[in-house]
Amino acid sequence: MAIEHDIAFLESLPTFRLLGRPALRTLSIGAENIYVHTGETLFRKGEAADGAFVIQEGSFRVNADPTNTAKDEVVGPGTLFGEFALLTDSVRPFTVTAREPSNVIRISRNSFLRMLETYPDAARRLREMIAKRADQSAREMTNARAKLDPSNRLA
Repeated sequence: MAIEHDIAFLESLPTFRLLGRPALRTLSIGAENIYVHTGETLFRKGEAADGAFVIQEGSFRVNADPTNTAKDEVVGPGTLFGEFALLTDSVRPFTVTAREPSNVIRISRNSFLRMLETYPDAARRLREMIAKRADQSAREMTNARAKLDPSNRLA
């Protein structure tokens, strides 16, 4: 029953929904459900990232700069940490600490990559989504540069 609950939960999230139910079943079987106590650190800035976490219940404090807690952000259910760590080596860009008793789903990179090999249609849909995001980011950067370029301003 817990697997069905995890599948339904992942299916409610846009990034995972596009993979399809059979692929999500495989991910859920290989995923790890973790209970995190209040004040417990899920991971620290600079640590190697070998997978992703999805908040299922509870909330977390996200801190990119330990010297400035004023910039902390609070996130809750449905938040995905480490999306790119599912595909490539990376390090955690921030520290994440539980604000209350919380549950997360941990998906390892190895499990995710095996799922993509097993479900090539899911891999294609994911590749298309990543390409769209990259294209959108490139357009936004081009627009921002154009606005900041002093040669484009009227005298």
